[in-house]
Formats: sequence, C-alpha cells, structure tokens
Amino acid sequence: MRAFVLTGPREFSVRAVPVPGAVPGEVVVDVERAGVCGTDVEFFTGEMAYLHQGHSAYPMRLGHEWSGTVSALGDGVDPAWLGRRVMGDTMLGDRTCRRCRKGHQHTCAHREEVGIRGGRAGALAERIAVPAWSLHALPDSVDPVLGALVEPGGNALRAAQAADVGSGDRALVLGPGTIGLLTALFLRAAGAEVHLLGRDEPTLAFARTLGFTHAWTRDTLPALPFDAVVDASNAAELPALALDLVEPAGRVVYIGLAGRPSLLDSRSLVLKDVTAVGILSASPGLADTITAYASGAVDPRPLVAATVGLDEVGTVLAGEHPAGPGPKIHVDPRA
Repeated sequence: MRAFVLTGPREFSVRAVPVPGAVPGEVVVDVERAGVCGTDVEFFTGEMAYLHQGHSAYPMRLGHEWSGTVSALGDGVDPAWLGRRVMGDTMLGDRTCRRCRKGHQHTCAHREEVGIRGGRAGALAERIAVPAWSLHALPDSVDPVLGALVEPGGNALRAAQAADVGSGDRALVLGPGTIGLLTALFLRAAGAEVHLLGRDEPTLAFARTLGFTHAWTRDTLPALPFDAVVDASNAAELPALALDLVEPAGRVVYIGLAGRPSLLDSRSLVLKDVTAVGILSASPGLADTITAYASGAVDPRPLVAATVGLDEVGTVLAGEHPAGPGPKIHVDPRA
C-alpha cells in the first residue's frame, strides 16, 4: 500500500509499504480521510519534543485524525466490527497501570500514540492497524469528513466543558486555529457569548463567516468581563494574558502548547480565585463529540479548506496552504 513516510526533518517520501496485518485484538481500517495537524508539522520540522525525549524517532508514519471502514479483524475481535465505519482514539494506554485503571489511559506513561509516539504507524496511508478497543463507531450522519474531525473535536469539547460556561456567560478563545474555532463552536452550542482573539484580520474574517462576530485583535479587544478564557494558541505569552483577562472566580483553560516555556504569575491565580485547567487529549470527549456532530449541534466541516492526496502532504507540512479559507487540511489516501 502507499503511505507517507517522514524520514527526517523536512525529509519524506510516499512509498510502498507492507499492508498491516490484523494481529490478535486489533483491526485493519481502510482510511477514507486523515487530518493534518500542528503536531505533524512539528515532526516535519524536527521541533516536536517527543523526538528529543526518546518517545518518537524517524522514520515515522504520521496521521492521528482519521476515519475509515474496518476491513480485517484479528483473533478475538467482535465480528460486528467488520465493515463498520469508525474513527479511533489516538492515545493507547497499556491498560494495566494505575492511571489506566483509573480511566486516564490518555495519561499512561507507557502509552503509544497513533502516528505520534512509540512507533505506532499513523493514518497518512491507505490502511491503518489499531486496537479494536480504541474504535468508536460512526453513525450514518457522520460522514468521513466529520469522522476525521472527531479527534480534534474531542480536544475542543473537553476545553469547552472545562470552561464551564453557558447562557448568560461570556467566553474568550485565544487563537482562532482549528482547535480554537472548534472550541468556540462547542462554547456557542452551550449557550455562551463567544469572543475570539487573533493576530491578523484574514484569520478573524474567516471566524466571522462562521457567525463569530466578536472577533478581535489585541488592539481592538474591548474591555469586557470574561467568565472563562481558553488559550488555544502556540504563543508563549498568551497563558499569562489569559489569566489577566479572566474575571475573578472565573476559569482559564490551557489547551495550546508553545515552543518554549510559558510564564504566568501564580499570585494572580490565587488572588483572583481562578480555576485553571489543562487539556491533553481528546480521549474522554470522543463519544460526546460524535453525538454532537451526529445531531448537528456542531458542524465543523467549514473548517476544512481542502482535501489533498498523499503526494501533496509534504508541501502542506512545509507550509503551502491549498485554496480555501479554513485552517484544516484533509488527506484522502485513495486519491
């Protein structure tokens, strides 16, 4: 089968690789859509921390946001999975450690991460092999595009839930990229008045096409009380700004990651009686994200700017953005 293989910083090829086999407890999925993520870009540039911590190494096969159809079953897998349309959890804990037993397998110290960590091949390929226990079935109303948006949506849903806002509350999202916009969609679905803070007008203009009229730069941000602030950016200075902007007794949610340490004054956190929450993974939010997409409560499809084939992945990772205003690029490995 064909797969995108990253062999070093900015070194890649699309090559023929062995078709994965369905080992006991696992399934093989024919991939229909896969998303390109900021994490993939960090592996492409060589900046991803896992490369320097020994959790990941080249060559590697990227792709952790995906949807497809189960085409083969390993021993011990429920036959009902065959032919099912699915997406899968990225975080694969060992299922035996204390964290896993407490239901936090996404924080397992020994976890694999699909297309990211531990040598587990990702979905920028025609097929992918994953444990059957990591699968989530997709209803007919969740098409392949939505299916590949469940993983980033699960992260965003958890961030929106951590903000703990609803009707009559005002929330501010820092960073109108894919995760920031997805979080804004879930916050709006919860009934909150949603504001977005971005760096440039074109990005904010796209947010306005999604109905977010309160889209600001630092220079235009009004002096309003924000009951919750979500930092979905990669700017090292914004975690401190989030704390500055949130109302006393409010909540700050940190889901973005900067390339260098972020500093904030914990005295402000204490003296403002603010609750701060960090969000690592989509794992606990996947099922509820599928439900939200299936019901139409949240429709993130406008975020997808273009769908490309495997041969175009390298140029996308290098920064070339195909036509379309949205922040997300999808890959159809069959194209």
